Amino acid sequence: MAITSANQLELLQTAEAVAREKMIDPDLVIEAMEDSLARAAKSRYGSEMDIRVKIDRKTGNATFTRVRTVVDDDAVENYQAQVTVAQARPYLDDPKVGDEIVDEVPPVELGRIAAQSAKQVILQRVREAERDRQYEEFKDRAGTIINGVVKREEYGNIIVDVGRGEAILRRNEKIGRESYRPNDRIRAYVKDVRREARGPQIFLSRTDPQFMAELFKMEVPEIYDGVIEIKAVARDPGSRAKIAVISYDNSIDPVGACVGMRGSRVQAVVGELQGEKIDIIPWSGDQATFLVNALQPAEVAKVVFDEDASRIEVVVPDEQLSLAIGRRGQNVRLASQLTGLDIDILTEEEESKRRQAEFNARTKLFMDALDLDEFFAQLLVAEGFTNLEEVAYVDLDELLSIEGVDESTAEELQTRARENLEAANKAALESARALGAEDSLIEFEGLTPQMVEALAKDDVKTLEDFATLADWEIAGGWTTENGQRKKDEGILEPFGVSLEDAQAMVMTARVMLGWVDPTELEAETPDAEGEDEQEAGV
Repeated sequence: MAITSANQLELLQTAEAVAREKMIDPDLVIEAMEDSLARAAKSRYGSEMDIRVKIDRKTGNATFTRVRTVVDDDAVENYQAQVTVAQARPYLDDPKVGDEIVDEVPPVELGRIAAQSAKQVILQRVREAERDRQYEEFKDRAGTIINGVVKREEYGNIIVDVGRGEAILRRNEKIGRESYRPNDRIRAYVKDVRREARGPQIFLSRTDPQFMAELFKMEVPEIYDGVIEIKAVARDPGSRAKIAVISYDNSIDPVGACVGMRGSRVQAVVGELQGEKIDIIPWSGDQATFLVNALQPAEVAKVVFDEDASRIEVVVPDEQLSLAIGRRGQNVRLASQLTGLDIDILTEEEESKRRQAEFNARTKLFMDALDLDEFFAQLLVAEGFTNLEEVAYVDLDELLSIEGVDESTAEELQTRARENLEAANKAALESARALGAEDSLIEFEGLTPQMVEALAKDDVKTLEDFATLADWEIAGGWTTENGQRKKDEGILEPFGVSLEDAQAMVMTARVMLGWVDPTELEAETPDAEGEDEQEAGV
């Protein structure tokens, strides 16, 4: 069918109607129509031709043109859509590469198949425009709370109408055994907005810790204004949660402000979270203090912090153990999430037994290795000495400061310690060689004979073997499986090798073997230092 004047006006009316319905720009619809008409014209005049259609925004008149582009002589690939400079001279006064020759061609008649094809193109372009509009509208709402109406349930997932789009609340993002029916109103946290092939996907959550934080922000004006800040949140959705807050105004109690008059503010959040119990605790920059607060309502007797392992030992009275751990470990698990630390809880009796065991083990070490009586060995342990290296290489004045130790006794202690260490090193070296350790590994700087022996026992016998190791295989680390942190033992972890030390040693080995160009490392170093300075606020 030919495009008559009536059809021309109908094009504009259709474009406006579709644009209003889909809430998109009418120009996008008209551009889709132009594209569809151009495709129909190509099927009529030839697919290799560059046919373009322009619809007048006022009259609806569609103009069909054929465009040929001027290119270099050796760049012609499509003779229907490209011409050389010489071929363009009859059409253009001074043709240059990039100029276009535009000729108007007769409008095409849309047959049934062409009309269907044009319709599909228009619908596709309109859907794309609608998806873009939805994505642009919702992408900035990630991290906020949204209200919606339940439309339906699909395999346990809830489809929510959020106004100009649909969102999904997955079954694992619902609190406990929440159930919804169509037309129920729902409030949820926009966890993520992603552009996917089938359109923008809006993912909701009611279990995310930030959902609770946003609810408090809505209920507590001081949080919204920035006077009080939520520093950390940990949740066991539907059961219990902990939230750490700090006030930047000394006259405002952060915990009291979040609780509200007679608990009105916190109860509003609890009601939204299906009765989830919430512990509101004051945040502290001191990790030990913060942990003591996080383990409330349990009382803590002592805290021992291990910075290298990011672990913390908490000693509680015997009668407080079950309260500190909580039902099924809930209290200590939430405290661990809140502080970002691995927490070991010991009773005072267990801690006392462990300290006594360590004391006895060190005493026996000094008795056997240095040929000392029990009293003298205990004296060394009491003064803080933990191993032979400390005795052998400590400044002599430190030994002289021990009551009853004169210069000759101090020198004799160091001599015995060094002889014992040398004998142990010799034995470890012989053992390593017997296991097959090669000189390339034995002579590598930074590895003691005991370390080489431990590596050889783990089938690391050459420098090449060592260079292929990952840093966590040497120094140990942590992995998370099914939400549970699991300890990975490192080969040299018992020797106090840190991840940074392991990384440096492995990289040195790779440079020695020629696997890594040292000049590339030097080139990267200034940038890394600059980043460190930037992070440190230099």
